[in-house]
Amino acid sequence: MEFGIKIGTPEKQRGACVVVGIFESKKLTDSAKVLDKVTQGYIKNILALGDMEGKMNTSLMLHNVPNTLFKRVLLVGLGKEQEFKEKAFLTAINTALSALQKTTATDAMLFLSDFSVNGRTNEWKAMQIVIAAISSGYRFDQLKSKPDNDQSSLRKIVLCIDDRTELTACEESLQQGMAIAHGMSLAKDLGNLAPNICTPTYLAKQAKDLAKTHKLKVSILEEKDMEKLGMGSLLAVAKGTEQPAKLIVLEYHGLGKKENPIVLVGKGITFDTGGISLKPAADMDEMKFDMSGAASVLGTLHAVAEINLPINVVGIIPTTENMPSGKATKPGDVVTSMSGQTIEILNTDAEGRLILCDALTYAERYNPKVVIDIATLTGACVIALGNFTTGLMSNDDKLAEELLSAGEQVGDRAWRLPLWDEYQDLLKSNFADMANIGGRAAGTITAACFLSRFTKNYHWAHLDIAGTAWKSGKEKGSTGRPVPLLTQFLITQAKAAS
Repeated sequence: MEFGIKIGTPEKQRGACVVVGIFESKKLTDSAKVLDKVTQGYIKNILALGDMEGKMNTSLMLHNVPNTLFKRVLLVGLGKEQEFKEKAFLTAINTALSALQKTTATDAMLFLSDFSVNGRTNEWKAMQIVIAAISSGYRFDQLKSKPDNDQSSLRKIVLCIDDRTELTACEESLQQGMAIAHGMSLAKDLGNLAPNICTPTYLAKQAKDLAKTHKLKVSILEEKDMEKLGMGSLLAVAKGTEQPAKLIVLEYHGLGKKENPIVLVGKGITFDTGGISLKPAADMDEMKFDMSGAASVLGTLHAVAEINLPINVVGIIPTTENMPSGKATKPGDVVTSMSGQTIEILNTDAEGRLILCDALTYAERYNPKVVIDIATLTGACVIALGNFTTGLMSNDDKLAEELLSAGEQVGDRAWRLPLWDEYQDLLKSNFADMANIGGRAAGTITAACFLSRFTKNYHWAHLDIAGTAWKSGKEKGSTGRPVPLLTQFLITQAKAAS
């Protein structure tokens, strides 16, 4: 899909469709007023018929409106004006996109002045519209014998602003929004693939393809390489599967190589049965999404490279299946991590932290500015925060605030949970340096406490995306989160360093 930014008002534009907003009680927005004037009251006359009240989640398509250069005029309900905030804005945009996709319109024009959100700039609105538009057109049908034949005719969206001084900033935001959406699409594709296709070897190939496209440096560590490094924790998870484990490393150099990188570590369990601590059969198919952390790292690197951000980023992806077999790790086994710390594995279904801890130790060799790990780590996070908010824990207040701010900025929100020393006692073991679980209480926090024991030498944050990485039910599928949060964080870091 193409996107553009223009300066102008509705009466002088032409195209397949123009979108204007209507607030509740039939109140016209600025562009709607302009159209009503040039059409000699046509818009108000239509509203007087009662077909459109301006309520949220409603729209009305008008054809051949007199004295206009558009084939269609789409009226979109904005709800109550005093309640028009971020959520209402996104609802209105998605309502407009849904209506447009049901037509044969090939292009559409929106006027950002119609969608005034207190505290939000036109650059923010432009980015959100681009992400929403590309996301609304996303389909995953490559595994069907006959792909769905419901592709929209919409090919171009033009956003109009009335202040020429904002043009450059809006164009930059538009390009960033496109890159974020493309990164999300990559993450969605990887998450939605069947687990017999998206194996650790497949993820490694995708990393190589990404490196080739964007001229990144890629390294793939095999199991024998991990054995030499002493990654006993990661390899313990891989013992039960026939699929070889991989440690994928991608390096993006947008600055000189002497600049310390930001390291992203993504959990890549391509299928999680729970191992010997076997999960219930119901909904186990969704455990193909357990590599969503890995997918988000690849998606973020795709976005960063597309934007050509002046920043150095390293992506590290430990990836394996977690399967039950005669060779699988058992509850009660003790393994030695790359850091030299020993771990008593009380539950083989707490495997994500076992592969992450060795990857976090490996990250030290890059002398990172900060390290952020991303993982579908705990069901407890879903209980605590639901499916709307990512869990955030960190050993650095400044880093935590920067991530929270990035999430708020781009609409991919996180919430910080405590990481106090009192929780560390829950990981005590009689037979090793630590246990890999701390019981039912504070499960999300104790998982982060476990990881924190491997991150003492750098600034670190942990994102638990168990509730936000995918949707269940009728809309089952990957969400592409937290690619927006991570990319916005990196955009902000690059700006601060320039």
